[in-house]
Parts: sequence; structure tokens; C-alpha cells
Amino acid sequence: MFRVFTVFPLLTIPVLIYNVIAWGGAKFSSVDAVRARIDQDAFFIPMTSGTTWAITPGHTLIAVSLLMLFFELLKSTGTGRAAIINHAFSMVLFIICLVEFLLFPAFATSVFFLVMMMTLLDVMAGFIVTIVSARRDFGVSDGFGD
Repeated sequence: MFRVFTVFPLLTIPVLIYNVIAWGGAKFSSVDAVRARIDQDAFFIPMTSGTTWAITPGHTLIAVSLLMLFFELLKSTGTGRAAIINHAFSMVLFIICLVEFLLFPAFATSVFFLVMMMTLLDVMAGFIVTIVSARRDFGVSDGFGD
């Protein structure tokens, strides 16, 4: 059961949430309709300073995405078969996000761009960690007396 979570890129969750928001109203939502959905105030938190902090669905989605990115970065330290599959799925997720961002007007928002950049960071971190750990496993040195 938990193996699914090691292979499954967690950033798929915010991408799917954004897709529900983008495609929720119509088959092809306009960017203005999506912005209206993600920029409306969802709830308010009273602050000690006396002001009110307004939180939108877009802010919430970015916060959830950052939390998922944190766990993805923790998962990227693995070097097993599940980690390699996770890196491949993360690359596919990034490509899907890039295609949506470039081709569909409903995805041309700053919120989706930031989510897409988090998927790119997940891909880069996964491959960098894998390369660095593989270099250590094979004992590759930099030639300076190691």
C-alpha cells in the first residue's frame, strides 16, 4: 500500500486540483474565469495586528504544493527502483504541466506557473540526487588524491 506513495509523485495532487478548477465550469474555461475562481477570497483569518488575512484558493493551492514539494524532496533521496520510477513519473507530470501551460488559456496563470515550476524542481532534485548518490556508489573521485 505505501509503495504507491513512493512511486506516485505527490505534486500530482495540486496539479489535479488545478485541473478540476480549470475544467470545472466548462470544457474549455477562459483564463479570466479561472482567475476569478482562484482569486476570490475563500476565508479570513484575524491577525493580532488588527487586520484580516484574506486567503484565496490560489494561495491555498500554492501552500499545498509547497508541502507536497517538501515531501517529494525527501523522497528524492532514495536510490531504489521505486525512486527511479518516481523520477520518471515526475518528468511526465512536468511535461503534462508544460503542455497545459503553453496550450490551454485556463492554465496561463501565475498560480499554475508556480505549481509547474515546483514539478520542475522535483524532477531536477530527483535526478541530481540520483546522480550524486550513483557517483558515491561507484567511487568516482574528482582526481585530487581521494
